[in-house]
Amino acid sequence: MEVFESLKANLVGKKARIVLPEGEEPRILQAAKRIVKETDVTPVLLGNPDKIRIYLEIEGVIEGYEVIDPHSYSGFEEMVTSLVERRKGKMTEEEARQILQDDVNYFGVMLVHLGIVDGMVSGANHSTAATVRPALQIIKTRPNVKRTSGAFLMVRGSERYLFGDCAININPDAEGLAEIAINSAITAKMFGIDPKIAMLSYSTKGSGFGESVDKVVEATKIAHELRPDLEIDGELQFDAAFVPETAALKAPGSKVAGQANVFIFPGIEAGNIGYKMAERLGGFAAVGPVLQGLNKPVNDLSRGCNADDVYKLTLITAAQAVENAKDTAFQAVETVKETTKSTINGFRK
Repeated sequence: MEVFESLKANLVGKKARIVLPEGEEPRILQAAKRIVKETDVTPVLLGNPDKIRIYLEIEGVIEGYEVIDPHSYSGFEEMVTSLVERRKGKMTEEEARQILQDDVNYFGVMLVHLGIVDGMVSGANHSTAATVRPALQIIKTRPNVKRTSGAFLMVRGSERYLFGDCAININPDAEGLAEIAINSAITAKMFGIDPKIAMLSYSTKGSGFGESVDKVVEATKIAHELRPDLEIDGELQFDAAFVPETAALKAPGSKVAGQANVFIFPGIEAGNIGYKMAERLGGFAAVGPVLQGLNKPVNDLSRGCNADDVYKLTLITAAQAVENAKDTAFQAVETVKETTKSTINGFRK
């Protein structure tokens, strides 16, 4: 099954609600029409209700979506109070009120933070920084995650791979690379990829030297220690990671070399060049960047996106929201188990 058909099938009955802050933008509206007609996801559009409804009614969409006008939102003052509390002294009430009136991304992120919607997709008319900044300030990263990162799903026919980080961290250290690898494994599983993670370098198993090689070697070690259940290997050149015959010569015995499907680049320069080469020369569709490591999903569109890109990234965001809910429930159960175990042990003592 094609990857987005699979995502769509997994979202049936989940009723995920995704806010699209650029609600009057034609590409967003075209995507919203398709989301309503083809999926169980509810698009929540920010903007002028009359303009949005007239457009969608002409397109034959009468229901299945929601519109919120930030300038007449009934819960605005409560949102202001919550934003001031969340920023913990870094924003006054007047500053919070002004930014929520002026910046739809802050308004959208607050809807996510308050649980009114499950995730956000923006960036058709905004820079990556404008989309990511409020997410980092308000939603923040998950427990034990120090940074967010950006991964691209690369699709060509039945082939699917994950490339990271290609969008956020310019030159991550070893600890950062390890964290990116682990979060990329979580993202890969969401797309039905059983992750075999290659930590990429210009060296394979000591064939080259330098600080960059040392960083990748250390990152691989850290990732193994943190998640011994994951199949991760490095440092590997791309040919050793991808081509079985080359892997047999350069990295014999590796469980990842020659079979990798998740590729972690040593820095954003290599990652950005790599995904664009695969897209333009290799004929892969690059979907993303998918932001990883946040408490709740917020994803960034390219300003050159089309309606199909918006549709696909909205499905991904909804899928992340569903996976996050599963993880939260699992963590809650594990916490109860640990608390119960500690209590029982205390009684035994």
